[in-house]
Amino acid sequence: MTKGKVLIIGSNATRIEVQGGGTGATGQYLNETVVPALALIEAGYEVVLATPNGTQPHIDEASDSADHFGGDVAAYERARTFFYTDPAMTKVRTLRSVIAEGLDAYAGVFVPGGQGPVVDLMQDADTGEILRHFHDRQKPTALLCHGPVAVVSAMSNARDFRAALIDSDTPKAAELAKGWPYAGYRMTVFSNSEEKVVEDHILHAKLYFNMVDALNTAGAEVITTATDFEPNVIVDRELITGQNPRSDHPIAKAFVTALDLSLVAA
Repeated sequence: MTKGKVLIIGSNATRIEVQGGGTGATGQYLNETVVPALALIEAGYEVVLATPNGTQPHIDEASDSADHFGGDVAAYERARTFFYTDPAMTKVRTLRSVIAEGLDAYAGVFVPGGQGPVVDLMQDADTGEILRHFHDRQKPTALLCHGPVAVVSAMSNARDFRAALIDSDTPKAAELAKGWPYAGYRMTVFSNSEEKVVEDHILHAKLYFNMVDALNTAGAEVITTATDFEPNVIVDRELITGQNPRSDHPIAKAFVTALDLSLVAA
């Protein structure tokens, strides 16, 4: 017996649009996926990984390193083995099948980062339906690094909102965001200065929009650290957000605590 099931929403994106045309390689971060997943399992929860098309997320090569595990090679190798061989990570569901089965079966939902969610999850209708379900029931909802931008999908016009951001039409995007369920929520996300590091040293190109600007335009109150890559977790009602890859362990701890408290309250 487990304490309950937790849904992990993964991205299927492998490329992200960059200014000037073309795309850059992207995906999902290994540590941001595995560290919280293992923490959930160790706390007594069952994790279910689902993506828009039902295939396993692509791990961004930039995250496939012991550097994201504090230089701990053993922890890094354990993470890779878990992601690529454990049924919790390899038996991937479609988001639609999870919805059809019934979301009430899940105690909470988690969205890891990497830039992948910026491409697909933030404008994915199934992701939006899932997040609205958990929001309406005030069930623990955790999102890490770029993952918090997925809450945009809870808008009725998420695809048009994203398109307006790409067109730099902030007034149109703000108008499209009216009625967004997370308006007024305090949250964090990968900061603009952190994104510049990725643009300069990994993508070698500039994105069309930053995550902080996107969420502020949507109506969120975004809080980021003064120092880049310093762990940061913000909790507001059911929503738990982490700023960057180094927030993996802190958000896992906060999420498990919220799930346990939710069980007690039930």
